[in-house]
Amino acid sequence: MDTSHATPASTLDRLFAATNAHELEALVACFAPDYVNETPAHPDRGFRGPHQVRTNWTQLFAGLPDMRLTVRAQVAQGDDVWSEVEMSGTRGDGSRHLARGVLVFTVADGLVRRLRFYVEPVDESGSTADDAVAQAVSGGAP
Repeated sequence: MDTSHATPASTLDRLFAATNAHELEALVACFAPDYVNETPAHPDRGFRGPHQVRTNWTQLFAGLPDMRLTVRAQVAQGDDVWSEVEMSGTRGDGSRHLARGVLVFTVADGLVRRLRFYVEPVDESGSTADDAVAQAVSGGAP
């Protein structure tokens, strides 16, 4: 596929369409060979190259057969695109998966070159803002 005239936004449209269609090869083809994934809240989860993209999405498509990615908002500036997303689906045991957050992409020549990943499972425990602040101050368990 010739991606030389793709814009960053059109590249992400292609990526998100492949994700929702569960088309693994089309999804992996959106990433550059020198792709870098950063997960600032979990630094040890970062990786390089599309091989881990394939591994991750193979597991996600198998474990969440109805997985859907919804873009809530998106802003592009130059090669950077900020996307607020929701990922939802049903696990094999029937429980619901729901994660929300922001993906900060750097796209060039029609390929994702870098991603800063700020997506976390939604906490539906009933924890309040006061609980979160108390945890942050004490360093205790959530």
